[in-house]
Amino acid sequence: MNNRNYNIYFHTHTVSGIVISVVLFVIFFAGSFSFFRDEIINWERSESTAITKEIQLDYNAALDTLDKKYILHGRNITISKPSVERRVAIYLEGTKDTTAPAKQKEGSFFYLDNKTFKSFTYEESYSLGEFLYRLHFLAQVPYPIGYYLSGFIALFFLFAIVTGVLLHWKKIVSNFYVFRPKEKLKTLWTDAHTALGMIGLPFQFVYAVTGAFFMIKLLIVAPAVMALYNGDQDKLYKELEYTDADYKFENKKLTTPFNIDQLVAKAKSNWQDFEVTRVFIQNYGDANMHVLVEGEMPNDKKFTGVGKIVYRISDGKEVARKNPITQTSYLDVVKNVLYRIHYADYGGYALKIVSFILGIITCFVIISGVMIWLVARQKNNLPEKKRRFNAAVVRIYLAICLSMYPITALAFIAAKVFYPLSQSNLFTLYFGGWLLLSLFFIIKKNDSFTNKFCLISGSILGFLIPIANGIVSGHWFWNSFMQNHIQIFFIDVFWIVLASISLYVVYHLKPKAAGKA
Repeated sequence: MNNRNYNIYFHTHTVSGIVISVVLFVIFFAGSFSFFRDEIINWERSESTAITKEIQLDYNAALDTLDKKYILHGRNITISKPSVERRVAIYLEGTKDTTAPAKQKEGSFFYLDNKTFKSFTYEESYSLGEFLYRLHFLAQVPYPIGYYLSGFIALFFLFAIVTGVLLHWKKIVSNFYVFRPKEKLKTLWTDAHTALGMIGLPFQFVYAVTGAFFMIKLLIVAPAVMALYNGDQDKLYKELEYTDADYKFENKKLTTPFNIDQLVAKAKSNWQDFEVTRVFIQNYGDANMHVLVEGEMPNDKKFTGVGKIVYRISDGKEVARKNPITQTSYLDVVKNVLYRIHYADYGGYALKIVSFILGIITCFVIISGVMIWLVARQKNNLPEKKRRFNAAVVRIYLAICLSMYPITALAFIAAKVFYPLSQSNLFTLYFGGWLLLSLFFIIKKNDSFTNKFCLISGSILGFLIPIANGIVSGHWFWNSFMQNHIQIFFIDVFWIVLASISLYVVYHLKPKAAGKA
């Protein structure tokens, strides 16, 4: 590689990496915990449920309960299961009956407990698992700024990955095996950055591509909508199969009795192991009422196997069908595969744990890249003012990034002790505590102290998480294991292991850190 190309790749890699480093760290740190979103939600609520995507609900009893509260006649009703938990998501559209009171013409979205049929608004159902999941794509920043920001960060990260590979291409194998912890500081950080960057390269590339696709696809799709569909967005969504067929409301009372549970069971019986993930009812109680039962095959049976059946209630006939085994289209594969590889929900706990580890490794790669940048710019030939500025920049970076560990552990304890912790209180605790910790470390002006304090305090708080759970809920992790409450057990043990590892790291880094100081 000639010097000109090398300098272009080097500066592109460095500048793109430094500019996005803090936000990228937040995305990967929160994203790593998001692999266990469902487990965190169930742990927080002290609930345990079957680890399946299938809706587990007595549909008839649930609809009877909702009918008394909302009057369902003439409404479209969507029942879905966004995550592995007891609650299902319910979306009630306003009734199509023009003579109905204004109240019935209003739509409503809420979650429903599948055992007690108690309903919860989005705010009431908000959890720490949901918070960390949404933080990893900056959803707390006002829409659409947060979405677009995270999308472009992913895009810049893709540039950093590609240019990094081009920089190290000729020595990619030899450098992978080189690690010299006893050499000078820049060599240590460079070796760690290169080796760990190569270990996590496929993982990072996948998440850079899929993250950019999910967050900024609207900007990509918008020109196509204008050029190919004359601005008709609904037509595009219909061709992409994001919208269902619309059946006309006849405004005549349905005289035929119906049983939603039987229809769901009938749909399931068509294909072995078929899991129902969505039930869509159109024109509830009307003569032209239709029920769509949608689901998919388990991952171990078919990676992409989406199927559905539409029933007309008036005569019980099947009016549409999509076989999840034989009718998988290219469109299904494209839509499904990107989500699957991004959420890592197809390989059980083993894949989630590996993905978490690779996410944390990526966080270290980001930090080591920043440290390489600092060490390279602390040369004696640089003006003192410039060196102090560079050190201050990195100090702020480290304060913001490293303080995420203890504040996340503290949020787990608070979410359990003060359950249910409201959305506003969770925001105040997490962002307020994060800000205070960051300011403290910035004022302290000691990067070594920041590193040790965050790892030690995060470890201590991590060990307290299963203790807090045991005291508050009585779910000590050994009892959870014996009672087969796997999700609750997993989070307790997960924090014990994570806290132990971070303490181990502190113990072994302590002499070297002191020596370097």
